[in-house]
Amino acid sequence: MFLVVKIIVSAVIIAVVTEIARRFPTYGGIIAALPLVSLLSIFWLYVQGTEKAELSKFALGVLWGFPATAVLLLIVFLSLKYSLNLFVGLGLGVSGWMIFLVLQEKIVRGWI
Repeated sequence: MFLVVKIIVSAVIIAVVTEIARRFPTYGGIIAALPLVSLLSIFWLYVQGTEKAELSKFALGVLWGFPATAVLLLIVFLSLKYSLNLFVGLGLGVSGWMIFLVLQEKIVRGWI
């Protein structure tokens, strides 16, 4: 039953954000840029009794993924700006995201 509640609440939030984005693209983008998934995940994990230390590790993981997500969004933005097919742009964005994460890991491990 709890899983169903999580799905419904999360789906409603996503639906509201996409409706705002449909009517007001700039404001929808700003709202979508909020860490809604991260915050929802932290909230649901907390409600389920996850320890604070684990929540902290989760938050660090989100922070670790942020630069790669910015690269993904930049690639998608540029792809659409230059009239590439949406799915090509998404594919390039996800590829850039993965490459950036690998490079980020190699760079950070090289410093340690």
